[in-house]
Amino acid sequence: MKLASYTLNGRPGFGIVTEAGITPLTDRIEGISSLQELIEKDALSAAQAIPEAPSLSPQDVTFALPVGNPEKIWCIGVNYGNRNAEYKDGSDLPKYPSLFVRSRQSFVGNGVPLERPRVSEQLDYEGEIALVIGKGGRDIPREKAHEHIFGLTICNEGTVRDWLRHGKFNVTQGKNFDRSGAIGPWIVTADELDPAGDIAVRTRVNGELRQSDSTANLMFPFDALIAYLSSFATLSPGDIIVTGTPTGAGVRFDPPVWLKPGDVVEVEVDGIGTLRNGVADQEVGNA
Repeated sequence: MKLASYTLNGRPGFGIVTEAGITPLTDRIEGISSLQELIEKDALSAAQAIPEAPSLSPQDVTFALPVGNPEKIWCIGVNYGNRNAEYKDGSDLPKYPSLFVRSRQSFVGNGVPLERPRVSEQLDYEGEIALVIGKGGRDIPREKAHEHIFGLTICNEGTVRDWLRHGKFNVTQGKNFDRSGAIGPWIVTADELDPAGDIAVRTRVNGELRQSDSTANLMFPFDALIAYLSSFATLSPGDIIVTGTPTGAGVRFDPPVWLKPGDVVEVEVDGIGTLRNGVADQEVGNA
């Protein structure tokens, strides 16, 4: 099942997405007012019981983040095997995942422009698969990890490259510019897309293929990430884990190729769909 959050005439809503359109679920499940609440209250079966009756087109709505206010957004760095070689530092494969966190405000939904900030021209793209946690927990064993995944979605983990180097030991600044990345357009539930399968991800900029790889090449597969994260932090329903990007980001071109206003970035993941966002400059006075 594909489940999306959106706004329609200024009102938030959520629903089931099919090729025929969107079946609204807003006000149709008792005690559930959002997709995030449906995840937190383990109410997927109630959504599955609603007869599909598409009454909206995707063009009618503005897609929002599938989970509107996740407690935690974990991001994994350098997780595809050939990305370690991309750094050309001769280092061995890592023993543990690289990890940082992002704020909810650093992401927009599908179709909403990414924002190139006033202070930098080095806005870059990173196409990734993201996991949405359904069942929370601490010290989750790897063999049980997939049971904690509600579903999968797509992320463009946009990065402001020169700000990654402002601090000596962190990348937080360059990863948390408001509206610099995107998540969406919807969540595909784990019963329809096997998290253990070989899932391909591709990124195109203005129609040009820039990134292409599959989860078969992950150094830390989804189950390993969940086990590792939950070894030190309790995972909560609605948490998002952004699982890493393949080679081919703009910073790796010679010279680097940065996103600019008017560009269109499309991240396509087999079994999910395509996350599509334009690029615009930060508006004057936009705080």
